[in-house]
Formats: sequence, C-alpha cells, structure tokens
Amino acid sequence: MPLKFSRRIDFPMVDLAGIVYYPVFWDLAHRFFELSWDEICGIGYPHIIQELRLGFPAVKNECEFIAPLKYGDVVTCKLWISEIGTKSCTWKYEFTNQNDEKIWEANVVTVCVDMNTLESVIIPENLKKGLASCSHD
Repeated sequence: MPLKFSRRIDFPMVDLAGIVYYPVFWDLAHRFFELSWDEICGIGYPHIIQELRLGFPAVKNECEFIAPLKYGDVVTCKLWISEIGTKSCTWKYEFTNQNDEKIWEANVVTVCVDMNTLESVIIPENLKKGLASCSHD
C-alpha cells in the first residue's frame, strides 16, 4: 500500500518567483523517503545507516515537473515501491497540492550498500519484505 505524507511549503523553499525551486523537490522526496522507513519496515533510516550499516543511495533519478508549488501550498507525497530486485529497488513519488492537482512525479532507483565499503549488497530479507508491502494500490 502506498504511503502519504504532507507538509506546508515554507518561505525558504521558494525562489524570487514565489515557487518551489527545483532542487527542493528532490530534498522533499528524500525527506519523505527517510520518513517512509518507519512505516514500511518499522525501523528508522538513521538506525539502518548507523546501526545496521546499510544505505540506499540513489543511482538513477527521473522526474517530471507538471505544475508549480507556491509558498503556503500544502504538498502531499504519495510514495510506493514499484520494483524490488536483489540489491536495488525503485521508488515512485507523486506530489499533489492542496487541491489534489498533480505537481511532480519521479522514479528513483536506490541500491542497498554496505556503509563501510560502499559496495552493493543483497537487501536483507526483513527489509525486502517491508519494501514489498509498499506497492501501488
């Protein structure tokens, strides 16, 4: 089941035109990615990195900007896992505004790595099971 997270667009997130500056979309996506681990696997991302010594860096990003987000808007992120491999998974992001208008969508492929060596490793079964539970409707 996809997850949903929402937050207001604050002043430091916009440019002189009063719209969200494009790198902020990726920052928001990563913040929602980190929040999702507690929901998906019952383990916080800081614990995964610091205690389990695993990371999931992005190796491929694709996105489409559909409409602007403005200062004071509320962005909702619908997030799910579309594909899980042995060592990688594909995250899907769909951002909408407070009027439920689609604003942005993205695909991000992450690879499970050993944080000590930064070499790719097999996704542990308990994490893989959680990730698999976060599929699209």
